[in-house]
This record gives sequence, C-alpha cells and structure tokens, in this order.
Amino acid sequence: MSKKKLIRITTVPISLDKLLSGQLNYMTMFYEVIAVSSEKKYLEQVGENEKVSVFHLEMTRKITPLKDFFAILKLYFFLRKEQPQIIHSHTPKAGLVSMVAAKLARVPIRLHTVAGLPLMEAKGMKRKILVWVEKMIYFCATRVYPNSEGLHDFILNEGFCSKEKIKVIGKGSSNGINTRHFCLEKIDILHRQVLKDKLKIGSEDFVFIFVGRLVTDKGINELIQAFQKIHTFFQNAKLLLVGPYETELDPLKKETVLEIENNTAIIHVGYQPDVRPYFAISNVLVFPSYREGFPNVVMQAGAMELPCIVTDINGCNEIIMSDYNGLIIPVKNANAIFEGMKLFLEDTLYYQKLKLHARKKIVENYEQETVWKAVLDEYKKQENNV
Repeated sequence: MSKKKLIRITTVPISLDKLLSGQLNYMTMFYEVIAVSSEKKYLEQVGENEKVSVFHLEMTRKITPLKDFFAILKLYFFLRKEQPQIIHSHTPKAGLVSMVAAKLARVPIRLHTVAGLPLMEAKGMKRKILVWVEKMIYFCATRVYPNSEGLHDFILNEGFCSKEKIKVIGKGSSNGINTRHFCLEKIDILHRQVLKDKLKIGSEDFVFIFVGRLVTDKGINELIQAFQKIHTFFQNAKLLLVGPYETELDPLKKETVLEIENNTAIIHVGYQPDVRPYFAISNVLVFPSYREGFPNVVMQAGAMELPCIVTDINGCNEIIMSDYNGLIIPVKNANAIFEGMKLFLEDTLYYQKLKLHARKKIVENYEQETVWKAVLDEYKKQENNV
C-alpha cells in the first residue's frame, strides 16, 4: 500500500534545515514527504540530508504581490498533479502562498504553524498588509498551530482565527530539541580551549553569548548599549555574537554596528553551521528579542547548560522561569539587560544555581522525538476528521 503524500513548505530552505532538522526524515516512516522552498541548490541539499523529494518554488520574504501570485499559480499546478493528503507550512510567505494554492487545489488537510509574527512590531500600512496576510492564511488553512501559548492568545485576542481552528501542539515548539546532540559533553575540553584561544577569550573571562540574526527586532541595539556599560565596570566581560547581519530587512543603528566592529570585548563570528562549540565556551545566553514564536536558541542554550536572560515575550517566558533557569526582563530595555548581566557577574552562587537547572528544564519538556510524535499524532487526528 502506497503512503499518502505530505508536503512541508517554508519560504527559505534554511528553515527546513535548521528549524525543522530531522523532522522531515522522521515523517518518511509514515508518509511520502516532499519539501518545498526557494533557493534550489540549498533545497536539494536539504532533500539529500532528510532523504525526501523536493520541489523548487521561488519565494521572497518581502512584500512582492506579483511574484507571490506566480508562486501561488506554480504551486497550484504542482498540487493538482501530486494530490497530497496534507500540506503543512511554516513562515508567513510560505503560509500565504501554500494555503491559498492548497485551498484552490482542494488539498483536504491544510496546516499552518505560526512561529512568530512580524506584524507585532510593524506599523502603519505595513502592519495592515501583514494583518491581511495572516487572516488570509488562517482562512485558507484547516488548522492553525501557534508554537507557543503566548502566540495562541495573541491570535485569538486579535480576532485572526476562530477558537475551534487553533491549537498549540504539545508544550509548544515546532521541532523540540535533540538533547543528545545539544550536550556539553559532545564538545571536548581541547576543542573548547582551541576555540577560546582563537577568539582571545581568557580563563578568567565571563562570556555572554547571543545567537541569531543581528537585527533590530532581536534587541541587538539594546544589547550593545548594555554591554558597553557592563564592560566599563567588568573588564573580564566578553560578548560573543554568533549570527549574520540582515541589512536589507531590519538593519541595526550605525552606532551599534560601529561598536560591534571596534570594541575588542565584542567578538562577532558571523553565521556558524554548528553553534554548540560557541555555547560550550560561554556562560550565559542573552536573548533580548522583541518578538518570537518558540525560540530554538533558548532551548539550545539551556540544553548546553547555560542560564538565559530573555525578554518577557511569548516562547521565551515559557521556556525560562525567572530565578530558576534564567532571568526574564522587560522588552526594549537596555538598563534591564545591564542589570541582568551585572547580577550574573557579581553573584556566583546565583549563577551556579541557575546553571544547574538549565538543562533539566529542557530535557523534561522539549525532547525532540516527543515533539515529532505529537505532530504525527495531530496529522493522524486530522486524517480521521476528513
């Protein structure tokens, strides 16, 4: 008996590769899986890694109505040809393109995961357009899955979706975390020391780390402002930034970029395919984002035994419990970031207590295969309802 077809779609393939790593391959035990995304060469690499078929569909993360129309048209004809049982989208643009195309093509099960809402920080006409996009996605979808309780409540409060159509799978998170992979013991002492020497991190240095895109929405302007002040009081403090700039969509202030490039206590290593060695040489994750869905970085840091300073936003405030495995601070508040950093630097016992709980919280709640099984159970439930 042939397997039913499952299509998983994201705007760019890095989302399939990093945010859903391993999940597509797991689903091949139950479905014929096809991955759809842009950037053909990268997508084909993801297909090889996950052992799934791929279909290239060029999409952009910007507002591009004409290109989006042609993407919907191309996907519509592909769906009519393939006749999948389920299509499951992630990211806003892929959600719009796939849910509209799938509804027109009469795909019976149309699922969309919400892992963050750019409209939360948008204003004016841009916000109106993004609100329309979300409403269109939810109208065309048969089920909507925010990956955190905070997003669930926001969507309902804004009236984007009916209560009957929306659900958080498990305890949140789109993919969980492989705690056997994200484990401090996987990075040997020699490897850590070589990396510290390369980055000029001394044995007495206390390293704060940020992992993600260096953009305004991630709170980088406030983080750099706070660290400038920290470093005047604590010369052994270092800030390690792991991630690329994104100057086209969400650029940083010029003074922030200049400080990153010129302050010798700030170490910027750009995008790294494996972030574990950088967590392994750090002490605390600082993640002052303005908005999130359910941030993988915070789970990864916790699994690597790092307490976290996070902002009081959905996802972050579900993974972190203040004074247990980290600190929760107000959004867009450089002084709160400074005070949090200062507390960890001054109170060693407090730091050690939170460090002790960091991995335990992640292992107990967000183990990857538990999340995958919950997603699979939801697929089977939707099939039974068709």
